[in-house]
Amino acid sequence: MTVHTSRPRPGPRAGRAGQAALAAVVMLLALLASGLSATEARGDVPPADGWDLAWSDDFEGPGGQPPAADRWIIDQGHSYPGGPPNWGTGEIQRYTDSPDNLALDGRGNLRITPRRDAAGNWTSARVETRRADFKAPEGGTLRIEGRIRVPDVTGPAALGYWSAFWALGSPYRGEYWNWPSIGEFDIMENVNGMNRVWGVLHCGVAPGGPCDENNGLGASRPCPGASCQAAFHTYRFEWDRSSSPSELRWYVDDQLYHRLTEDQFDAATWSDMTDHAGYFILLNVAMGGGFPDGVAGHATPTAATEPGHSMLVDYVAVWTRGGDGGPGDPGDPGEPTPSTRYLRSDGTLGEAAPGTTTATLASAGGANYDGTPHRPRTFTATGVTGRYTGGRTAFDLLVDAGTNVAVGQQVRVSYDRTGDGSWERTETYRYFATDPAPGYEHYTQERGLRSATGDHGDMRGGTVRVEVWNAIGDGPSTLATGDRSLLRLPFG
Repeated sequence: MTVHTSRPRPGPRAGRAGQAALAAVVMLLALLASGLSATEARGDVPPADGWDLAWSDDFEGPGGQPPAADRWIIDQGHSYPGGPPNWGTGEIQRYTDSPDNLALDGRGNLRITPRRDAAGNWTSARVETRRADFKAPEGGTLRIEGRIRVPDVTGPAALGYWSAFWALGSPYRGEYWNWPSIGEFDIMENVNGMNRVWGVLHCGVAPGGPCDENNGLGASRPCPGASCQAAFHTYRFEWDRSSSPSELRWYVDDQLYHRLTEDQFDAATWSDMTDHAGYFILLNVAMGGGFPDGVAGHATPTAATEPGHSMLVDYVAVWTRGGDGGPGDPGDPGEPTPSTRYLRSDGTLGEAAPGTTTATLASAGGANYDGTPHRPRTFTATGVTGRYTGGRTAFDLLVDAGTNVAVGQQVRVSYDRTGDGSWERTETYRYFATDPAPGYEHYTQERGLRSATGDHGDMRGGTVRVEVWNAIGDGPSTLATGDRSLLRLPFG
């Protein structure tokens, strides 16, 4: 769904009519046996024999509430900070956290609803898991599954609707320009109210490359039994490392319809999309963009497109089977240390110190030190232990340049996972130009990454370092310390 224009691809050839009828009967009998309607939420995550549940959300809770903040990040706007515009796909809506667009429905579902205002502007919603370490264990299999009913709208009223359940490689977070090499698994895509599900892999380089970008390697088929719009269906993706070559598999209602194997790709391409910390999962309903346009053959949405039709998500779950563990059992790194650290006047990162103290950031002297620490103030925490949550670094630094003009502060955060002196992950953020009026301003991670190297991972007695300096300007500035400026680590 990111930075690509998928086009419809031929799905598996349809089976005989008798087989389709039998499948529909089997599905109906299963629903009757369970007392579950095809249009209702289950109310829980179903058991999966032989699999270990690693993570899940069944979206239980009061209607009108957002999804659980400890599980989901709500994306907003038209892009990631510093990332490709229109989320890289040409979609036109603005994502919001409004309950009009995103909320639990009070009946066990997450509801994502596109809206259009009187001026013709579209809004919708997109969420992604905080965890970004979903990965097939070595010698085992990863299973990502969701039970979803796509918006119940068809025909001209559906033009431009683009529902998706998908996963992106963790290195995309904070970088936003390394697609498609980091990998993308489109578990379910549905566009323009068609009774058809697409499963797609994106990888390699764009355009062209081993995944035929910007198309991706995909297949599609009608939903079994009731149409995709008329009922809930279960969409599943499996990454199987239990045999050689490894396999990627796509299912709808337990029916396999797309399969790719490791030996179809060169070693570098496969490594780029599999040899990182893992994947995070996304759910969204976009409006317009390359895929709906490609299927419809013209620009969408149109004046006939109807707003207000919701995608309902009953549950999302991740399982593993076999191998050496997985997202649910990454190995115990030890007793976790606090994830929120304050910048203290003694140069440490720790608990908030009583009272506000300050640190002076030396003038850049009229030179440009964008990206290169110049006489930085350094703050360090050692013995940091915790599992990587899949999230990203966050910070809130209170800075003030007084009446100095054109002064910009910059921060670099570095992670040494084991405390051995090697920095496995370094993040440099865009500098923050303070105004020429006295008073602290908030410099946060929302300025976006200027550059990043390496990957996150579990910390076991590691070291975290924060460097703050003036990147531009001809005057000093002040950084509030003690109980004011803080860093939030993506570990728990």
